[in-house]
Amino acid sequence: MSSSRQSLGRWGENQAADFLAGCGYAILERNARTPHGEIDLVAQQEESGRDGSVMTTVFVEVKTRSSRAFGYPEESITPRKQAHLLSAAQAYLQEHPELVGDWRIDVIAVERLYGQRAARIVHFENAVT
Repeated sequence: MSSSRQSLGRWGENQAADFLAGCGYAILERNARTPHGEIDLVAQQEESGRDGSVMTTVFVEVKTRSSRAFGYPEESITPRKQAHLLSAAQAYLQEHPELVGDWRIDVIAVERLYGQRAARIVHFENAVT
């Protein structure tokens, strides 16, 4: 992968992590490696329920684009990629038995389009089932 693509990817992951933190998520790990691939962000979200608060572990795939020449970032999540994300999340949970409770896989699409100052960020919750 070229250094400019890596740089754009790191920028997108930073934007996504900042976005999640601003929404009250706790970032547990970045670029978590598993036998089934890398997980861009592992976070926890505290949600209030009838029986008190519940912690949900959130595995986040970040897709970053600097143009729409190949479509929107989220369109690159193929069925094959979804299967890899699911396997990676399950492996991560097996390696971290302290993470009990609910979990889900989200996708965050980040765009840094030419001429725009701010990133466009779209958060797809529970994107992979």
